[in-house]
Amino acid sequence: MATAWIALLGLLCLPGTHQDYLPNWQSLDSRPLPVWYDQAKIGIFMHWGVFSVPSYGSEWFWWNWKGAKYLGYQIFMEQNYRPGFTYADFAPMFKAEFYDPIQWAKILKSSGARYVVLTSKHHEGFTNWPSKVSWNWNSMDTGPHRDLVGELAAAIRSETDMHFGLYHSLFEWFHPLYLQDKANNYTTQMFVKTKTMPELHEIINAYKPELLWSDGDWMVTDTYWNATQFLAWLYNESPVKDTIVVNDRWGKNIRCHHGGYFNCDDKFNPGVLQKHKWENAMTLDKYSWGFRRNAHLADYLTMDDLTDILAETISCGGNLLVNIGPTAHGTIVPIFEERLGQLGQWLGVNGEAIYSSFPWTFQNDTLTPRVWYTAADVQMKRMVYAIVLDWPQNSTLSLGAVSPTPTTQVTLLGYSGTFSWKKGPGDGITIVIPPIPANRMPCKWAWVFRFEGLEV
Repeated sequence: MATAWIALLGLLCLPGTHQDYLPNWQSLDSRPLPVWYDQAKIGIFMHWGVFSVPSYGSEWFWWNWKGAKYLGYQIFMEQNYRPGFTYADFAPMFKAEFYDPIQWAKILKSSGARYVVLTSKHHEGFTNWPSKVSWNWNSMDTGPHRDLVGELAAAIRSETDMHFGLYHSLFEWFHPLYLQDKANNYTTQMFVKTKTMPELHEIINAYKPELLWSDGDWMVTDTYWNATQFLAWLYNESPVKDTIVVNDRWGKNIRCHHGGYFNCDDKFNPGVLQKHKWENAMTLDKYSWGFRRNAHLADYLTMDDLTDILAETISCGGNLLVNIGPTAHGTIVPIFEERLGQLGQWLGVNGEAIYSSFPWTFQNDTLTPRVWYTAADVQMKRMVYAIVLDWPQNSTLSLGAVSPTPTTQVTLLGYSGTFSWKKGPGDGITIVIPPIPANRMPCKWAWVFRFEGLEV
């Protein structure tokens, strides 16, 4: 009997045979964040869907046209499409005829990012996979007639070592079941039970993403979405229970309070160290997350803009999720490809200060503006990195936050040799910078000085 009881206890303790996390936030929040996410630091976001066809204004095209009824959208449609044209008529035009997921994977890899997040479904409700609960409003039944999510997941895993993630909108602007639940003051859950939850289970079981970027939550609290029940299943029983990372968009009362990591609002960038792991989801097009045909060059972030945001975000303990919008034809336009390639060049030189780094004692310098710090342990030695956004003038760089010791060594990432320095002003340090020929400058945007042997 004792032997049988011991065997039963052993069976109960096997992974997956019991629930570790209960469907409440106290229990769910106790789950440690999988370490890969904090180490990765940089991700690429992609907004892609039927909205990529009109590619006008933003990915909120349908709502701006038929929901908010903005005049500019009304005029755009009247001038460019036949009378009676509906949003559903855009779907067959979403052909993705040039979509090459292998090429996408190579472009994404060139960015130096460690994870990618693709929209599986935005607020329009169109699914980029052959969902069983989105009849005739998915990428297999109409438009591309392809499993866009599945093809990219396979390419990312075969061509790169990036982590694959999916964005999913909980709600849909004009779905009749959602509108009925809304009319019932969310006392019914027909939409959640027949659409949202089946979709979430589909993408988790079929594509096994390592990140689930939830959105479309802000209209109602988490109880309507059955969020805690779903997350308990995700953490306890799903095929990605050990590696999955989720954000905080699970209800209007949940953002910035509960979840695996926080991204609170779009382009969240607090500028100070946070107590909880967070992410700055931002977009290279200043005015849209989806591709826009009517964008101008000045609408896109420059590499100087991007390195500014990156340095501040990483220094304050966040991850940076950089968004691009592919076209309805299935291409990544040259401006996005160029920016991603430049980001990869910069990370190729300065990645030591970014990947697997952690916040230092100071986030920005106390003396010189536009200098942000990170720290990392390299070969059992503590390194501190100063990300300098403006190249120093007068051949010196004075930093107030850095307290040197007689053994302190100063180097510039990507440049051979050490730099001489002197103590001061105050307890800080002044670095003497020799003339560096243009062809020996390690990068064009934001330079990283590494310090070894600082005061603890």
